[in-house]
Amino acid sequence: MKKTILLVPVIVSQLLAGQSKVPGLFKTPGLSVVAGYAMYQGNYIPNPVPVPRHKFIVIAHRGDHVTNPENTLAAYAQAIKDSADYVEIDLRTTKDGRLISLHNESVDRMTNGKGLVKDMLLADIKKLKINSENQGRNLTIPTFQEILNLCKNKIYIYIDFKEADPAAAYALLKQYGMEKQVLVYINKPEQFTQWRTVAPKMPLMLSLADDAKDDIGIVKFINQYHPDVLDGNFKQYNTELVAAANSLHVPAWPDGQSGSEGTAVWDEAIAKGLTGLQTDHPEALINYLKQKGLR
Repeated sequence: MKKTILLVPVIVSQLLAGQSKVPGLFKTPGLSVVAGYAMYQGNYIPNPVPVPRHKFIVIAHRGDHVTNPENTLAAYAQAIKDSADYVEIDLRTTKDGRLISLHNESVDRMTNGKGLVKDMLLADIKKLKINSENQGRNLTIPTFQEILNLCKNKIYIYIDFKEADPAAAYALLKQYGMEKQVLVYINKPEQFTQWRTVAPKMPLMLSLADDAKDDIGIVKFINQYHPDVLDGNFKQYNTELVAAANSLHVPAWPDGQSGSEGTAVWDEAIAKGLTGLQTDHPEALINYLKQKGLR
């Protein structure tokens, strides 16, 4: 499940009104306390996402982990085999500054070890074995470099930016020539400002605010926060919201994964006009979309 996130506001209404002071701390209805701000630079033009390969975008949540442990190279490789458009990864930083993919802040749930990622050296993390029904597989927590090497020119990467340095992540993206093959989901206000500084053209994704319930609300949200892609729960969206976001060239690719995910969820998402969805069942969703003529 996605967490409630902090966003970086662009206080358009105040700046257009000529007010000279922009506060650095706000409370936005429906959201957590919002910190930081960005300068208004005229009409916002969203950064384009990686060139779409299909009519309907399928994002494999933590890879295809139906038969593989989540966030492993095996799960990512299966998502590639499925022909998913994106693999979602969770980027964290080790004690010695190396980037890995793991959803939780500790290794406890996924491995035979214990401890916080931020307190462990990469060498020690690599000694741990991923918990799996097939204990002979000997899977380990992947590094960002391993993921880039696997995914380059095969599948786009949706980076859930948990705890990492944007400059370090972007340096590796440039090293692998993959700057145009990723988008970044923002969790904290400083991440937004850092990414806009380090890589101004990087497409950044934000979760839709709970109070953006109509076309006016979503347009206000986009104009204020400047997302390039929208996330959130698919149930937040309706045809009006999707059409309004599309009119501003901001795609909405929300979360469809849940214990009840299946054809009913997918039909509802399609009926709302959504053109992308994050899923725990990428292969099944892709096959269903093919039946619907959407792949």
